[in-house]
Amino acid sequence: MSRCKLIERETKETNISMQLDLDGEGKSSVDTGIGFMDHMLAGFAKHGFFDLKVKATGDLNVDCHHLVEDLGIVLGIAIKETLGDKAGIKRFGSFMLPMDDVLVLCAIDLSGRPYLNFECDFATERVGYLETQTVKEFFYSVSYSAGMNLHIKVLNGNNDHHKIEAMFKAFAKALDEASSFDPRIKDVLSTKGSL
Repeated sequence: MSRCKLIERETKETNISMQLDLDGEGKSSVDTGIGFMDHMLAGFAKHGFFDLKVKATGDLNVDCHHLVEDLGIVLGIAIKETLGDKAGIKRFGSFMLPMDDVLVLCAIDLSGRPYLNFECDFATERVGYLETQTVKEFFYSVSYSAGMNLHIKVLNGNNDHHKIEAMFKAFAKALDEASSFDPRIKDVLSTKGSL
C-alpha cells in the first residue's frame, strides 16, 4: 500500500503544492519563500525518513502568517490522507530531542481527535524571516487538519533557532514512530475498532 499523497491548496492568499511519502528516505525539495521554513521542513523530512516536495507562494508582502498557517493545513491533510484507515500502525509516538542548549518533548496520538498543547516562550520576534508567533499556528493547523493529538513542550533552552529546529525534528521522530507498522497490530489500535 502506497502512503504517498499529493495535496494542492489555493486561496486568495496562498498557493501550495505538497507531496508527502511517509515511507520515504528523508529526501526533500522545499521552496516556500521563507528560508527558515524551508530549513525546518527539510529537517522534518530528513529526521522522519519522509520524502517531501513542497512548492508554495503566499502574500509575504503582508507577513508570513497566512503561508505558514496554510503549510500546516496542507501538511496535516497530507498526513491524514496517507494514513488511510490507520490499520496496523502504532498510533502513539513520542521523542525527547536535545539540540545544544535546548531540550524538546513531542508526543503524538493519531487518534482522529485534534488537540494541540504547545508550551514554549520565544525571546525574539523572528528567526530569519519566520515570525516566531507563527510556529504555534503551524503546529495547530497540522494537528487539526490531521486529526492528531499533539503535545510539544520546550523543557529547557534559550536559543529560539534551536527551539524551533528541535520542535520540527522531535515532531518528525514522533510521527515516524506513530505512523510505523507493528506486526502485532492486526487492525486498528483502539477498543472502538476505528480511529
